[in-house]
Amino acid sequence: MHIITKFFKLVELPTKVASMIPFLLGSLYAWYYFDTFSTPLFLLMLVSLLFFDMTTTAINNLFDYVKAKKRHGYGYEEHNAIVKYKMNPIFVFILILIMFLSSVFAGLVLVSQTNLVVLVLGFLSFGVGILYSFGPIPISRMPLGELFSGLFMGFVITFVAAYIHSDGGQLATITLLGSQLSININIVEILLILLISIPTILGIANIMLANNISDIDEDIVNKRYTLPHYIGKSNALYLFRYLYYASYLDIPILIYLGVPWWLALAIIITVIPVHKNINTFVAAPSKGGTFHLAVKNFIIISMARVIVLFIAVLLQ
Repeated sequence: MHIITKFFKLVELPTKVASMIPFLLGSLYAWYYFDTFSTPLFLLMLVSLLFFDMTTTAINNLFDYVKAKKRHGYGYEEHNAIVKYKMNPIFVFILILIMFLSSVFAGLVLVSQTNLVVLVLGFLSFGVGILYSFGPIPISRMPLGELFSGLFMGFVITFVAAYIHSDGGQLATITLLGSQLSININIVEILLILLISIPTILGIANIMLANNISDIDEDIVNKRYTLPHYIGKSNALYLFRYLYYASYLDIPILIYLGVPWWLALAIIITVIPVHKNINTFVAAPSKGGTFHLAVKNFIIISMARVIVLFIAVLLQ
């Protein structure tokens, strides 16, 4: 059990909701909007996505451990599993390799059952996920972490989850015939998915932003110049607050898609706990004390959409 505890801490299992919820949202969107759902493809993407998300988190912890100038203070020895449990970096690297290969295998099987679009988006996501933590200048050490994590986890995951259940041509296709490459994109349909992804995009960006706000002092010591470093802590907290309020802009889109207006408007109720959590975090941002509220807000906001879409499927 102790080994399992170490593993869960290394991959930060509770944070996997940041990829699982967009996955559920996209799957339910396809079920509701396209009236189609494939259980085998759902399970293949679930395995590939979960293993890759755990891989990137483990890489991030390993890279932080290798790059850290100061491994004590700021709670570093508590929130980095490699330090806390005195884990062997070589063993961690082997574990990362196993998870990565498992993710790639499931992903390739998924591609074989769908379209080259899944391969291209999967390749881009793998690249961004690895570059997020690895390389001479990782994305996580730049003021771009919120943008990349929000778009790729909040939108791309939702899009691919919807795409695998569709017939492909409804959203986009990539075909290679001889030396000819053809790309067809349904701009309106993709825009609709982008708009319903607003809560997941902004919610995930805020998880990253809350993490960077909480770690701002430690990050400066370890030469991680994230967004709060450039715009200042007060502006970062201001941005944190209003990104949540902007996440409710998807409600009119849900109504446009045919979700009963009374059901879509019920989402507004979530403003009450979300507003309370915002104020608590802004008053005293910290990794150990209030950071979890950003994750909690993401779950509240995003799961409200998942529940609404699921009820809409049942009503339909």
